[in-house]
Amino acid sequence: MCQAHEEYGGCGGEEPPRVSRVSCAKKCMKCKEGSPVLIIRLGDAFCKACFKEYFVHKFRAMLGKNRCIYPGEKVLLAFSGGPASSSMVRQVQEGLSRDAAKKLRFVPGIIYVDEGAVCGRSRDEREEKLAQVESIPRALGFPYHLVRLEEVFELPGSILCCVSHNPPGPKHSYKEAVDNFIQRQHRQGKAGGVGASLPEKLAELSVLDSPRKEETDAAPGAGPPAAAARTEELVQLFAAVKTLTAKEELLQNLRNHLILHTARTHGYTKVMMGDSCTRLAVKLLTNLALGRGAFLAMDTGFSDDRHGDTLVLRPMREYSAKEIAFYNRLFGVPTVFTPALDTKAPEKGSIHRLMESFLYRLQAEFPSTVSTVYRTGEKLSAAPRDAIPGCSSDPELCLLCLCALDTNVEEGSVLQATLRSEQLCQKRPSPARNDCCMGCQERTGCCRDTAVPGTAAHAALLPLLCYSCRLTVKDMRCPGSLPAYIQTEADRRRRRAEMKQEIQEFLLEEDDGSSPDPS
Repeated sequence: MCQAHEEYGGCGGEEPPRVSRVSCAKKCMKCKEGSPVLIIRLGDAFCKACFKEYFVHKFRAMLGKNRCIYPGEKVLLAFSGGPASSSMVRQVQEGLSRDAAKKLRFVPGIIYVDEGAVCGRSRDEREEKLAQVESIPRALGFPYHLVRLEEVFELPGSILCCVSHNPPGPKHSYKEAVDNFIQRQHRQGKAGGVGASLPEKLAELSVLDSPRKEETDAAPGAGPPAAAARTEELVQLFAAVKTLTAKEELLQNLRNHLILHTARTHGYTKVMMGDSCTRLAVKLLTNLALGRGAFLAMDTGFSDDRHGDTLVLRPMREYSAKEIAFYNRLFGVPTVFTPALDTKAPEKGSIHRLMESFLYRLQAEFPSTVSTVYRTGEKLSAAPRDAIPGCSSDPELCLLCLCALDTNVEEGSVLQATLRSEQLCQKRPSPARNDCCMGCQERTGCCRDTAVPGTAAHAALLPLLCYSCRLTVKDMRCPGSLPAYIQTEADRRRRRAEMKQEIQEFLLEEDDGSSPDPS
């Protein structure tokens, strides 16, 4: 047992070296004048002014280095009310102000997805949270979209299609686009003050684009009976999912479908997510455990082009959770706490919670754990479609995560061995005697009834999903409770595959250029 005055230094009896603490007598590591108010990393002490400059510069540098957003483009900010997304909205607000050194030149909008029905909150609690969330974009003057998760049952089937891999953007370079944008603003300013400031235009957009509550309530199908029916349908959908891991994956996919539909409907070409460095490190390990190793570059990288016409960006990926928490605390960034699906869940309640707890414990003992995992994932890059063997120019997409299917692999692979093992485990022994089940004539005995509830629905849907999403659907008791647009698209693909199989012998094979010259 441990004793007082016990020595841990080994044979020499020396005490382990103590970590030096930064005292208030030391100065800021950047300006060398101000008193430090926080320590970001070991020994990196910042004063308040230098920390703000450091925080803002990192956000602008991330956008400027990648040059994905052209001037005048509409960008949708995914806002959840949490620390990371709230800090992202604040950075966009300050970047659009007149006092900014390097101004942002895009037109932002905010979207919030209400998931209260899945988390078990009452109608009054959801309305209260929506009022708190709505006050933030109203104060900023940004156009905003408050979307309920129940609206996922009204999405069209086109949301599951990749529109274009190369959207028709500006033909000139990024620098030429910026110069043309500035010249156009100067011309508008000289033409009698027509060119108003960007914050004033955003204030007008917030009134024009955001639907009023009276208009929303008066919309067809939006009354209390229809809303209650959609809510009940959503609750039944998640009640049919067995594990918390599958619920979180399903919720994330449905949320992304709603955000993508809102972006396409309102003309947004970019979507900004508030994933921090800490969150992406947890997500990387979680996705590896869930079998999404083929999609790590898209799930955790700065840009995600799986949707074609709408690019998903993660500008907060260089910030740790500690940096974001300090910034929000020092500069009064408003946040809205919203209980999530895994709130108060046990440590081993899901793979997401287990990986998060594992990484946070390592981070407490070894401060470079999160950055090491993050930097490792940063080296990953998505392979071009033409570089993947057996991948066509228009590959089939997963019905849930909208990634290219990773199940078309060659024989002898690990996936094929896994699927073969599952088939062997699911086979039931055939009856050896005619008097089985005590001579019961009806085919409902233990060895006669080989049908498993939901097996046909699973078998029809699984070939249209990637490996990770197959695991999610397998945890569902009844896949028929999925939204109609997913089932409709699944039926369309099955009919198309059956038709192609029927006319396969009449189709001409594509010439790959390897056939010898007949001359």
